[in-house]
Amino acid sequence: MVEPPTILVVDDEQSYRDALSVALQREGFTVETAADGPEAIARFDASRPALILLDVMLPHMSGVDVCRELRSRSQVPIIMVTARNAEIDAVVGLEVGADDYVTKPFRLRELVARVRAALRRAPNRDDAGPTIEIIEIGDVKLDAARHEVSVHDHLVPLPLKEFELLELLLLNAGRVLTRDVLIDRIWGPNYYGDTKTLDVHIKRLRAKLETDPANPTHIVTVRGVGYRYEKASGDALR
Repeated sequence: MVEPPTILVVDDEQSYRDALSVALQREGFTVETAADGPEAIARFDASRPALILLDVMLPHMSGVDVCRELRSRSQVPIIMVTARNAEIDAVVGLEVGADDYVTKPFRLRELVARVRAALRRAPNRDDAGPTIEIIEIGDVKLDAARHEVSVHDHLVPLPLKEFELLELLLLNAGRVLTRDVLIDRIWGPNYYGDTKTLDVHIKRLRAKLETDPANPTHIVTVRGVGYRYEKASGDALR
């Protein structure tokens, strides 16, 4: 029998933790909770959840710092949760490795849709399927089977969403991908957020891939349309 995915809910308000725990359990998930940053890290180590719902404002250790710490050693999907007037904090969370964010108050249906989408896209550690393409374009090499990216032969760790976004851009090198297509393919057709999430992920990728992120030559903006990965002659897909 397959065990249901475990969701770690991290929030300092007990009423919120209790209500969300009940709602997620009704959706078929197992739920663990934590009230602050250090407890969140301890719970993560003990239960190894499939996904984390992480509030930005936490006592003792901010949600952004928790995200940074967890991302340094795990690719577990992380969805930041923030009050509407603190949206900038969630964007900072994206910059340190979160996959998505939602603002309070939110609809449960919206949250569950995002949780399920993130879980569908998470690497399946039990899947020993066939190796798929290695993509090499210039100084960037992506190995999808190993979930590895290297630049100038040096490994560059990427969170899940950044990896998927780069893979999609590389597979379509030389072609313009619209913002709508990128969001639909990476975050799913039922994504409820805005395009800031895509922009932050592009910014993070450029910081890791480009020699001069302010003047990108790999991931270029096609103003008013979307993004294109520049493909030089002789680049290979295999």
